[in-house]
Amino acid sequence: MRILHLVHQYPPEFVGGTELYTQALAAAQVQMGHQVALFHPSTAPEGSAPAGVPPTPIQPRTGEDGVRVYGVPLGARGRTAVFAATFHQPALSRALAAVLAAERPDLVHVQHLMGLPAGLVTQIRAAGIPYVVTLHDYWYPCANAQLVTNYDGTVCAGPRAWVNCGRCALARAGHDWPWLAPGLAPLLAYRAARLRRVLAGAAAIIAPTQFVRQTYGALGLPVARLVVVGHGLALPAGYVPPKREAARPGMLHVVYLGSVAWQKGVHVLVAAVNQLPHEGVRLTIYGSLDDFPDYVADLRARATHPGIRFAGRIDRAALWAALAQADVLAVPSLWYETAALVIQEGFAAGLPVVAADLGALTERVRDGVDGLLLPAGDAAAWRDALRRLRDTPGLLDQLRTNIQPVRTIAEHVSEIERVYRAGVKG
Repeated sequence: MRILHLVHQYPPEFVGGTELYTQALAAAQVQMGHQVALFHPSTAPEGSAPAGVPPTPIQPRTGEDGVRVYGVPLGARGRTAVFAATFHQPALSRALAAVLAAERPDLVHVQHLMGLPAGLVTQIRAAGIPYVVTLHDYWYPCANAQLVTNYDGTVCAGPRAWVNCGRCALARAGHDWPWLAPGLAPLLAYRAARLRRVLAGAAAIIAPTQFVRQTYGALGLPVARLVVVGHGLALPAGYVPPKREAARPGMLHVVYLGSVAWQKGVHVLVAAVNQLPHEGVRLTIYGSLDDFPDYVADLRARATHPGIRFAGRIDRAALWAALAQADVLAVPSLWYETAALVIQEGFAAGLPVVAADLGALTERVRDGVDGLLLPAGDAAAWRDALRRLRDTPGLLDQLRTNIQPVRTIAEHVSEIERVYRAGVKG
């Protein structure tokens, strides 16, 4: 099958959950014999395409994984340009037309459309090509993508005549002007209507968890063709989980792995560790320290415990060695995570997971079985749980023994392929 993935950004320019998932899926599809290409806006300078040539390399770069990658050079874009692209971005529209003609895909898999025109799916359908959509977050009903408000940091229940969405957009731009929010409501309602048509036209919509399906349904979005396909994990060739010694009383090494951002709740974890004994307790935070510099600076100022270390971004090759040195993985998110692939990575390394009792995390972690579920944002509860793990090593050992084998990327790809074939036939 000839497959084309559409995604809003891609490594090495951006590294996040959606990007890494798309990269792993595309590479695994090549290994299973498919011809796979990928289309994304690139931060390469806009003038990097030759004069008179559509701004996309007709001859794509081909990575070591065999995926042909078309990065459309648009230069660095600010938030306003990314938002406006939903309605109109002619360079991307022209580039996709060229790529569709060159690749002739049997199916297009829309991973994320942030910063791409919603009208791209009209081009795809006009070419007689079916497409499927994966819901990696809540971007279709929420311009903020995470159903967390920018003005007070609370979990959002969805649009209320789009006025609250207008207030959120203003706050994201740094303006506390709620009286202007009604003026933005029609634009955000129009955005939502266009994206609703994207979902309605899909041959299938893929959600990674039941929670995502239920949330989209509760927000009134079309879910009749929605199927739940759990993520799979791409492990290194020949990977063997580390052999772990019995936990020792008074010793605990906690690892956080992911975006160092407010909605991820890293400050909650730091506050909890600050209240633990200095001896025998460590917290290592892996993640980019450049994406949200103000937040990171505040975190560093708050981190008074000597065992807290900001280790920065870690590459995939070093990930498994880092997890092998830890006792427990922490996922303290404050937003409705849709899948949290990092939990599967922790389990694959034999790590129990301490996670917020919120969103899809409750589907990933079995409280008291292979990890602990704790109140989101409650630093005292997190402190008490980490202290219990530190002082009760038998609990940590018990949680380790209950970890089940993780779902593999091969299993995931096989299920995705069934969705594709049904979409092509349909």
